[in-house]
Amino acid sequence: MAAPAEPGGIEGYLGLRDVRVELDLGKARGGGEGGEGAGGGFAVCFWLYLSGSARPSPVILHQITAGDGNKLPFLALSEGNKLLLFPLLSLHKQAPSSSNSSPWTDTTYISAVNECPLEHWIHIGCEVTENVMRLHIDGDLVAEAHLCSLSSQLDNQDDAYQVCLLGNNGKVDGYVYNVQVLSMLGAIQEQYTENPPSKLSIDYSCCDGIEEGDDGIWCIVGGKASCRRNFMLEVVLTNAFGEHMNKDTQIVASLVYADNGALVEKSRDDAEPPLLIACEGLEYPAESRPLPILRGRALFKLKISQLSSKCDNKLFRVYFSTLHTRKYPFLEASSKPIRCISRGRPSRPLSAAKRTSSATVDEIHLFNNGQGLDRDGKANSCSLSHDQSSVACLHPSKFLKVEGDGTETHKMVSQARKMVVEAQSVRTESTMSDSDSIDARSSWSGSDKDEAETLSDAMIFRYCLEGTYERSTFLKSAASSINVDDLITLANEVSLYSGCSHHRNQILISKQLLEEGAVTWSIISKNKERALWSSAVPEIMSKFMDIAHSTNRGLSEQDLEVLKGIAGCGADLGRNEFDRLWYWLYPVAVSLSKDKINSLWGCTAPAWIEGLITTEEAENALRSSRELLKKPGTFVLRFPTTRSWPHPDAGSLVVTYVGSDNSIHHRLLSLDVSDARAGSLQDLLLQEPELLQLGRVDRLPTAMKY
Repeated sequence: MAAPAEPGGIEGYLGLRDVRVELDLGKARGGGEGGEGAGGGFAVCFWLYLSGSARPSPVILHQITAGDGNKLPFLALSEGNKLLLFPLLSLHKQAPSSSNSSPWTDTTYISAVNECPLEHWIHIGCEVTENVMRLHIDGDLVAEAHLCSLSSQLDNQDDAYQVCLLGNNGKVDGYVYNVQVLSMLGAIQEQYTENPPSKLSIDYSCCDGIEEGDDGIWCIVGGKASCRRNFMLEVVLTNAFGEHMNKDTQIVASLVYADNGALVEKSRDDAEPPLLIACEGLEYPAESRPLPILRGRALFKLKISQLSSKCDNKLFRVYFSTLHTRKYPFLEASSKPIRCISRGRPSRPLSAAKRTSSATVDEIHLFNNGQGLDRDGKANSCSLSHDQSSVACLHPSKFLKVEGDGTETHKMVSQARKMVVEAQSVRTESTMSDSDSIDARSSWSGSDKDEAETLSDAMIFRYCLEGTYERSTFLKSAASSINVDDLITLANEVSLYSGCSHHRNQILISKQLLEEGAVTWSIISKNKERALWSSAVPEIMSKFMDIAHSTNRGLSEQDLEVLKGIAGCGADLGRNEFDRLWYWLYPVAVSLSKDKINSLWGCTAPAWIEGLITTEEAENALRSSRELLKKPGTFVLRFPTTRSWPHPDAGSLVVTYVGSDNSIHHRLLSLDVSDARAGSLQDLLLQEPELLQLGRVDRLPTAMKY
């Protein structure tokens, strides 16, 4: 009896054509264990992965007897894509014969109830006795048949009891993992939960720097070094149950054509590799810098130097695979189709010197834990109010591409100004006259000549186009010298040209975040390079509760473990690890300081907002068991662990819920301080209407009911 692979590791994966399992039917005879008069028996179990090209009616596993070359079906797919299990040769009278053929209408078999999923691992278990066969899928018994034994018709030759199972030789693209032949019945459930296989995938909830069109195609700015922008993709290595795997595995990224998967080569006029990876501010060929899987994840910061227009307007994909191992489809992942474009930087049609800021000192006061700053960055109680409803937000992609001489640029800028002023006039028509709107709300100076500006156009547009790492580098270098006026101007300009108001929030808290972070690290480290995690925890806890205005709820042991994972530290931490922790924790604490959100955080029975939990922990909280989900409408509120300052979504809430399609969804909720209703649970959930349409939901220790 030969099992085809040792369990565990990459060595445990086999293509179907390589599968060969020898069965001793003598183990299925005699009295004993099987119950219901079944006699003795054995079980065959394994994990099965069928590719998307698998078609109905193929045989997955054949069975042959010693001395007979006829291959007959043992496991197959029906025309309805359901798994079929056939009786064994030399053991059951109802076993298939050479005269039987697909679709096996005149053959005895047992069938699964549900369709077999493709491109997904499932666990198959087959229990065999003289009189009974049972089919288990993912640990559950799904079909059973009582059969007639051939024991009285068999001779005493040893080879009469030998049957060999062979994988389909190339007609079905599939793989098996951890094939086991068990001499004891009833052990399939244990094998199902033990040592599951791996699967590589992309976590699309963690993408950044990507615009997605209505057709589902990603649009990414690439090309020359001065124009291309970062985008981030996170790949996850999970087992068949969706749990993260901490294997010693490295993942490499490459750029391929979306239609055929061929590698994108260097262009003749460009010596740069098509796909670049950013590491510590430097760019390297992506294929030369594989990333290790840490806690089941690897975050790639990428740039594309090749444009679709230079490749016959073809679409690309980012292709991820494991390094130094055989290529398996379940250990590969490809992004959605990508159109890589070059985006020109327009001259900015708005003048910062004449702009009335939509972000005010009052907002900075609110963002920075109630500690207002004066024009020089000192404490001040000054408070202003301003309605931002008339501010026109234009996405960079909507701007004209500025080319040619200065005269043409001047005409285009004038036209763009006219369009924005008209848009602002319409938006404010109900509350004030057009002339008042332009004077008080518009940033135009009334002249076609730009005023001198403290912040350059290039600086603002580069901030809009760069990734999170570059933005944080800029804000850290500018924080010590920039005053509140410049901070407000930068926040509004970036918010306007990026088309995302959430950028403003991150800029407004930057000065206070960096200053309090420096003070906190000084206390923790005592001016040393590293500090013990155990000594850092009390100060981190104290700062968190102080910023969040939390009096009765701090950070649990589970919360601290999540923070430790975000920092990426062990028993001690340095300044870099502390900064990673602080850039995530500070925006969360600021969000919790808002009155209505604070009251939700303070309520622990039930816990309306969970502690600091990961995506996987939130999904597990919505499961009744490993396979079953809670009722549709059950949800968990959490803070995304992959969003850190100055990412526009840092400190935002995510609702993870069971949808009407009986699957888990993740949706970001806005906590914009300009919305007076922000924080009301009912109003937060109005951003995801499906939740309110699903009706009542169960109240759970780790889930909530509105």
